Amino acid sequence: MKKKILYAEDDATLAFLTADSLEQYYDVTHVTNGKEAFEAFKTGDYDLCVLDIMMPEMDGFDLAEAIRRRDVEVPIIFLSAKTLKEDRIKGLRLGADDYLVKPYSMEELILKIEVFLQRSQKQPAVKNTLCNIGDFTFDPANYTVAKGAEIIQLTERESALLKLFIDNKNTILKRERILTELWGTDDYFLGRSMDVFISRLRKIFKDDETIRIENIPRVGFKLVAP
Repeated sequence: MKKKILYAEDDATLAFLTADSLEQYYDVTHVTNGKEAFEAFKTGDYDLCVLDIMMPEMDGFDLAEAIRRRDVEVPIIFLSAKTLKEDRIKGLRLGADDYLVKPYSMEELILKIEVFLQRSQKQPAVKNTLCNIGDFTFDPANYTVAKGAEIIQLTERESALLKLFIDNKNTILKRERILTELWGTDDYFLGRSMDVFISRLRKIFKDDETIRIENIPRVGFKLVAP
């Protein structure tokens, strides 16, 4: 049974070429604006979302944010002509799993879709066990970090990354291992995404001097915590 892809793109020519290629492998629902995409997402059961950013009615950033409020696990890939680093970081912080800049190759898009679909299938059930790290409480089942009354919602990817760090606290984790365990492949472009997620985790713990994620040059990272 083909996996279901929600594809949002308002450029008719690009949408035709991309949808035509994807439909060889997936069950594709193509919509032309953000509002229509969100309505389709609410009534459908999609395995992955491929979203343009600059769309009428609702842009891709707002659409991704709305999708994440309903589903923190479904993989999201942005396709955009926006090349600024700030746009890429914004997309990833909203919970996207990857960000491809137009023009993109269909081979690369399909490869990334396959990576995320395979990872979703292999994702083991998370035990509802709370983890304490300094003054914070991490709930991996619900993707939250709490400190007192403050609760911070993580994305599924951020939660998986933090769980891996906590399970290997005070131990160096090689970049290759993190990428393989979380994304299923050691890919350069996914490494850029991983750096954004690590930056987000660092900001969460920045006010606690006993917790830090150290960068080990040319090797990887280490969570230092009591």
